[in-house]
Amino acid sequence: MYGFEALTFNVDGGYLEAIVRGHRAGLLTASDYNNLCQCENLDDIKMHLSATEYGSYLQNEPSPLHTTTIVEKCTLKLVDEYKHMLCQATEPLSTFLEYITYGHMIDNVVLIVTGTLHERDVHELLEKCHPLGMFDSIATLAVAQNMRELYRLVLVDTPLAPYFSECITSEDLDDMNIEIMRNTLYKAYLEDFYRFCQKLGGATSEIMSDLLSFEADRRAVNITINSIGTELTRDDRRKLYSNFGLLYPYGHEELAVCEDIDQVRGVMEKYPPYQSIFAKMSYGESQMLDKAFYEEEVKRLCLAFEQQFHYAVFFAYMRLREQEIRNLMWISECVAQNQKSRVHDSVVFIF
Repeated sequence: MYGFEALTFNVDGGYLEAIVRGHRAGLLTASDYNNLCQCENLDDIKMHLSATEYGSYLQNEPSPLHTTTIVEKCTLKLVDEYKHMLCQATEPLSTFLEYITYGHMIDNVVLIVTGTLHERDVHELLEKCHPLGMFDSIATLAVAQNMRELYRLVLVDTPLAPYFSECITSEDLDDMNIEIMRNTLYKAYLEDFYRFCQKLGGATSEIMSDLLSFEADRRAVNITINSIGTELTRDDRRKLYSNFGLLYPYGHEELAVCEDIDQVRGVMEKYPPYQSIFAKMSYGESQMLDKAFYEEEVKRLCLAFEQQFHYAVFFAYMRLREQEIRNLMWISECVAQNQKSRVHDSVVFIF
């Protein structure tokens, strides 16, 4: 019941909400990023991070450091925090937390299948998988030749099984089919997560509807831009869009027929929340679009913490921490490759 969460929320969710708000206070600030951008090498970055919550995860790493090591250890911290919260959670919060990891599962499935297609070593691919998206039978993905086998041999026992019903075909897996599979799975996942949040009701439903609608709209724009100039038909493109969000349904109809980035821009500028994103870019340019979307997402995620007694703070915290890890990876790469002039190109400040 909306507005009455305060009566019962703290019985099961109070402790974990306090935990996640404490974690949120440990996110890096703008001054931390400014200091990191001044670093001359990766050891300087490690020294600065030693004063943050990442300190205990990096303290035993020997020199010379690599970017992958920093990212791996920072991700390990996120995984430890997630596992702690999941162990303490009761229904329906535990299911909500599990939903957060399904996106990583889809990415891992696509990574393994694509890598196998290009004859990469399975163990090497498993090391690149996101730890939040691991499941028991993931290594056996390499044996599948088409989507029907992929489902029957491996995915039928995973939480992704219901999402596969829409994309089971007997076609052999190639790069195009795999990308269509990824987007079909994401569509089914986002719609399922959206329905689950609607059932929860209250502030969780209101805030998560906004965050998931933004995610669905961003994916619709990315699918449109990435499919321009490919053999994907308008109908195929439309099928990959999620059936909710600010752009649904009329924006989807217009995006499906776009043939260049400026037409996409024309569609998006009709929607006030997205006008500011496209205003940052000049015509014909799409390189800065990802950063503009990330910045808008971070604003919305931070706003989730302004209300109490809802589950969206868990989703927001996980996303903010993942953005922080992307920031650290970009800064570390720029420092390692002596490209400090580009260090601000992709850093999205969180606070």
